Amino acid sequence: MKSSPTAPRFCPGPLSRRSFLQIGGLSAAGLGLGDLLRHEALASPGGSGGNSGSSNKSVIFVWLPGGMPHMETYDMKPEAPAEYRGVFAPIRTNVKGIEVCELLPMHAKIADKFAIVRSIQHEFSDHGGAHKRMMTGRPPKTPTGTVNDAPAVSSIVKQVLGADGNGMPPCVAAVDRGRHGIDTFALGSAWLGAAQNPFVVAGDPSDPAFKVESIGVRQEMETRLEDRLAMLQGMDRLRRDLDKSGAMEAMDAFNTQAMDMLTSEQVRSAFDLSQEPDSVRDRYGRHAYGQRGLLARRLVEAGTRFVTVVWENPDPGKAIPADCASNWDSHAVNCDIFADCRWRMPRYDQALTALIEDLHQRGLDKDVMLVVASDFGHTPKINVQRGNKSKVMQPGRDHWPKAMSVLVSGGGAPMGQVVGATNAKGEEPTERILSPNDLWATVYRHLGIDYNEYLKNLEGLPMQILPFGRPIEELAAPA
Repeated sequence: MKSSPTAPRFCPGPLSRRSFLQIGGLSAAGLGLGDLLRHEALASPGGSGGNSGSSNKSVIFVWLPGGMPHMETYDMKPEAPAEYRGVFAPIRTNVKGIEVCELLPMHAKIADKFAIVRSIQHEFSDHGGAHKRMMTGRPPKTPTGTVNDAPAVSSIVKQVLGADGNGMPPCVAAVDRGRHGIDTFALGSAWLGAAQNPFVVAGDPSDPAFKVESIGVRQEMETRLEDRLAMLQGMDRLRRDLDKSGAMEAMDAFNTQAMDMLTSEQVRSAFDLSQEPDSVRDRYGRHAYGQRGLLARRLVEAGTRFVTVVWENPDPGKAIPADCASNWDSHAVNCDIFADCRWRMPRYDQALTALIEDLHQRGLDKDVMLVVASDFGHTPKINVQRGNKSKVMQPGRDHWPKAMSVLVSGGGAPMGQVVGATNAKGEEPTERILSPNDLWATVYRHLGIDYNEYLKNLEGLPMQILPFGRPIEELAAPA
């Protein structure tokens, strides 16, 4: 694939295209959560919201919007010409034969605890199409825009596994405030209905003022809670009088479920990072990457089945250096890719290795699968342009869906390995050519979901969970 002869003047990365359901903004005072749960039950094609099953498997999905540059991270080419290899050198890891970028020294110490897949590719070079392709496991109908025409994998998981009865939301997405539209990163549920969107947690968990909307009851509300419940019970009695069919009586269960989530000590505790020792919070890093990663670990430990954490700007609210970008979109017009890596990678290295080590130390590495991915890789060949912010000529890489790297840890799979390979210039896979669907088939297998099964859409028509793809056998847990 050749780069466009007309280089982009600016590439902002994924943008929201329409209004969205802000689950995280539901009013606890108005008990909107109960309405949401009733909506989930009515919208669920299966009836009650899915099959919770008995498995305790879960997934943490780290999303790097803009495209992680594979040539500066996990697929370096030190023997390639200078205009391809860049300025960084690979370093050895604790696993013979595996090397990573010199900016990832903490990765190098724990390579035995992760696997690198170097040979995933797809056909969509726009952020919109690439987000949809990666998030859904389906080629999108349009190559641009981030409004899904198929459900994101997290919505499929929510539909199939449902809630475990522990009060925890089954699927959570943690993102920057202002980037929390359900369509910003193609996380919409499409034909499964808005009820299957994830619970959205917006904001920077490293901010002392961070709080999660709709979890827990504010102190000033506690004296009003009994009055609200009494009013709610009275309304339900009236509804039952009006509807003798019994349908209204079923609503009581959803009011109870809503109150369980709003008042549950377990739920509040799971979202409360202040319960972690300072040493743990410091190990993850006191920045958005680190504290969002720590939040993900707490959520899966408490029973959430699928947590998406978006690592975009490591320090929201702080000034971004003029030669760096707000996310991983390393066009030369957006940033000096090498300056951006020097600024971004230390936080990424710290947060990700802390999460991997923490999952292993807490004995979660068999039940939790950690997946780190992005929309695509970046062009193997470097180009130079004038930066919009820096106003100087600077190096960068453009979009490149024909080769990308993905990191996987845990899930009981063999670690300390590399799956697939690209050619000498990092342009395209030469071994184990894989698609996003193979990655998702691997995830579904871990969760115990039969991806060949069908779900009903809003019109009642059967839709296959994953239309094609096979699990990556190198990442199969031993029987």
